[in-house]
Amino acid sequence: MTATIPFTRAVGGRAPSSSPLRLMLAPAGAPAALIDGAWWPRSRNLTEQLPALVECLDPLWGRITRIAVSRTFWPVIPGAVPAHGHMVRVGWSNAGQDPHKLLLLSHTFGRWDLLVIPPETAPATAARLMATATDPSRSLTATGLIHEAERFRAAAEAASDSDSLREAVWDSEGGADKTPATLPHDS
Repeated sequence: MTATIPFTRAVGGRAPSSSPLRLMLAPAGAPAALIDGAWWPRSRNLTEQLPALVECLDPLWGRITRIAVSRTFWPVIPGAVPAHGHMVRVGWSNAGQDPHKLLLLSHTFGRWDLLVIPPETAPATAARLMATATDPSRSLTATGLIHEAERFRAAAEAASDSDSLREAVWDSEGGADKTPATLPHDS
């Protein structure tokens, strides 16, 4: 299931966000996996980003009561955030939790793990990560998915550089299209 929602209501007295939530969830009924979906926040400000995520997930997964993040990539971690008419406690860990994963706990339905795609990720890479994280045959951890995306990006850059080098060699060896400055005249 893909959920992209425009978040228009104010949460906790803050102005509403006009940007849609970037979230993709594994299909309903998909086999259990290490990751249940992917979230691509627009910034590293959890106080601003988490309310929209919870607002989207509460109706799907039951009331979200706790969120756990790794301190690795979040400069400020609030103790709680207002979302969907209630407060959600936010916890953190220095070790033991995959730094690219967000753990969500629901009072009634259980636990979900989302890949957190860094906000500065290029759109094409983020789209690939979202698709991979929600693929029914997925088997990588959140960090494994990020590393795989980095290897893919590096390989694509290397291939592009190689193509540019081949073209430059071709041109330097006379293979470039050349338009004569003057056409020969028949005498």
